[in-house]
Amino acid sequence: MAKKPFLSDIKTLRNRARKNLESGAIGTNYGGDVKKTVEILQSVLATELVCVLRYTQHAIAAHGISSEGVKAEFAEHAKEEWEHAQAVAERINQLGGEPNFSPDGLSTRSASQYSQGGNLVDLIRENLIAERIAVDHYRELIRYFGDGDPGTRVMIEGILRVEEEHADDMHDLLVAHEGRPPLKK
Repeated sequence: MAKKPFLSDIKTLRNRARKNLESGAIGTNYGGDVKKTVEILQSVLATELVCVLRYTQHAIAAHGISSEGVKAEFAEHAKEEWEHAQAVAERINQLGGEPNFSPDGLSTRSASQYSQGGNLVDLIRENLIAERIAVDHYRELIRYFGDGDPGTRVMIEGILRVEEEHADDMHDLLVAHEGRPPLKK
């Protein structure tokens, strides 16, 4: 079995970089499918935007004697989801795509759903469901991108960590407001 060099020599790296300027941030050794990656990231962007809208609406609509802490948590999550959306949009741009912020078709491009209304527990439950969808979806995407697109994979890994925290927060709030654990441990 022939041994492959761990790194290209400096001269080769420099020559490749000068020859392929038109590929922008992608470079010559990008192992993914740029078109498919942009398409996937458009869905991730839509998912994050729907989460921003849902959390923002819930932060405003939540009411009741014990709603202030929950409202603050929803507002914080909306801010973090917006940061995710911006990071994803930047990655789409780096890959030569144009981020789709259009509200037309947003809900059909998103993995998670938009929901509004209901009592405080209903709002928490809907956000937990949405976070679970995002967590499962992003884990699948991390496996999909693997070593072919480490830049996108690492970005999704960072978003996943926050989404897992969000799911844990929503689970804790649900337990606190329902008085019993809704999920098996």
